[in-house]
Amino acid sequence: MKITDVRRLTGTSFLLNRPGAAAEVTLPPEKAALFVSLWRQEMACLLSELAWSGEELAARLHDLGASLAMTAPVDGLYVACDMIEWGCEAARTRLQGNAPDGFEKTVAEFQQAIAKDHNPALRDLTIAAARHRVSLLEEDGVVSLGLGVRSQRFALGDLPLADQVDWQGIGDIPVAMVTGTNGKSTTVRLTAAIGRAAGHSVGLCSSDWVRVGDEIVDEGDYSGPAGATMAARDPRVELAVLEVARGGLMRRGLAIERAKACAITNIAPDHLGTYGITDVDALADAKFLLSKAVVPEGRLILNRDDPALVRRSAGFDGSITWYGMTLSRSDLAGWIAAGQEAVFVEDGHMVLAKGGDCHPVLAIDDFPAGMKGAARYNVSNALAAIGLAAALELPLTAMAKGLAEFENSPAENPGRGNLVEVGGLSVLVDFAHNPHGLAALIETYNALPAERRIYLIGQAGDRRDEDIRELTRIVWQERPEMIVIKDLPTKLRGRQLGEVPALIEAELRDGGASPEAYVHAGTELEGVRQSLRLAREGDLLILLVHVERKETMALMGRLAEVGWKAGEPLPE
Repeated sequence: MKITDVRRLTGTSFLLNRPGAAAEVTLPPEKAALFVSLWRQEMACLLSELAWSGEELAARLHDLGASLAMTAPVDGLYVACDMIEWGCEAARTRLQGNAPDGFEKTVAEFQQAIAKDHNPALRDLTIAAARHRVSLLEEDGVVSLGLGVRSQRFALGDLPLADQVDWQGIGDIPVAMVTGTNGKSTTVRLTAAIGRAAGHSVGLCSSDWVRVGDEIVDEGDYSGPAGATMAARDPRVELAVLEVARGGLMRRGLAIERAKACAITNIAPDHLGTYGITDVDALADAKFLLSKAVVPEGRLILNRDDPALVRRSAGFDGSITWYGMTLSRSDLAGWIAAGQEAVFVEDGHMVLAKGGDCHPVLAIDDFPAGMKGAARYNVSNALAAIGLAAALELPLTAMAKGLAEFENSPAENPGRGNLVEVGGLSVLVDFAHNPHGLAALIETYNALPAERRIYLIGQAGDRRDEDIRELTRIVWQERPEMIVIKDLPTKLRGRQLGEVPALIEAELRDGGASPEAYVHAGTELEGVRQSLRLAREGDLLILLVHVERKETMALMGRLAEVGWKAGEPLPE
């Protein structure tokens, strides 16, 4: 038995409906059920001794072992992490046929830790906030009540009593959240563009930054709870649009417990093998956690083209907005007649069905990121954004304006299908990092004319061997002129340097590639430079850039500035 992860769950999670702690344990499948049973017994005994009544235990068996969780008071999450880890070690001891020793000492130590962290004011505020249906967020020693322009902040160590708070002056702003395997960032940015077009001060978080209005507050991967908290409680924000990645959901649970609109874009294999999610069905269940945040008067926006989402929709008892590239008015006749909402493509337009009527929003030809319909994945993202905007009660005029003015540029939507012309080349920079996303990208950009195609590919070390091989197969089936295989020294994630590139090379060889069909690069930026050195005028470079995007775009800017042409030496 090995404990691979112990973490706080600060919100509703995959395993629990309120805060707590969780652990991931790897062990042989034949021992997992007995281990979990022993763990439950040890934890029940400990909780009883500590007088932690009303707490719940949860467990989920999977191919790698078990995921374990327990609820805990909001001021006891760190202690709960230690408790759940102790329970695992006690169960291991029992599994080996021995009895854990030092139980009385363990109880005494936990009692001291509980007393040290006890914060009755935080507990009372949490209960009062739930009663008033107001969000309470705690991050970096600051507690906020309400969201955005309707929020107030307090230091964690100097909280007011619940009856001292002006609850009339505190409230939540409209919140939209987006998850899915691919398309999250673009959908969030499209929805935010619509919100800005409607005149709102929008706070958004994504895998690239937190932005309020036109100001980038901070750069980095903020698709987790920290980004959601930063964007949603900024006192300038009137509308929050939040990217919610699988990692954040599994690591901490829902950062924002209530949202007016939530969208799930699609489900495809990615990050399998982490947090006990070992197959696509479990991944779909994990992402469907977002549905729990939808308020009774809100809407869940789902991609009708995704079978996993269609199946899980039956378990959601709220209002659903369907969208999809394959939907038609005839498919939805009964749905539309009942006044339900849907978004689809008809006669070259993106159309919103609402209140029994169908409203054309914008011609696809007038949506720059759709590339006249060639970028089907971006049209799909726009349909999701329209569904979110409708649920947020934003006007049709704002939907049309926001989408029409959205530029799929490095500044507006970095790393998502950014196409630049430099030195007689077409250079596509994209974040595609799984087979599903890469296949959609290739489908779109195969329509671009090119003398030759050169690919830069690589992968982080936390993907399964099979996923890395599948990514490689998708590229090789296009038979490009050259494949540049990059290593990612900062994304090894448990693997050895060179291990992922070796997997990619092995798959290429298995597919019949000769040694002349690929070259290696030690880093991503070196891979970009290598691709440029190999290029000739008229070529298309498809650069899958995951780490050094800013450096890549800066290089493109410099090449344009000095008038570099394909075939010339690159400036140092």
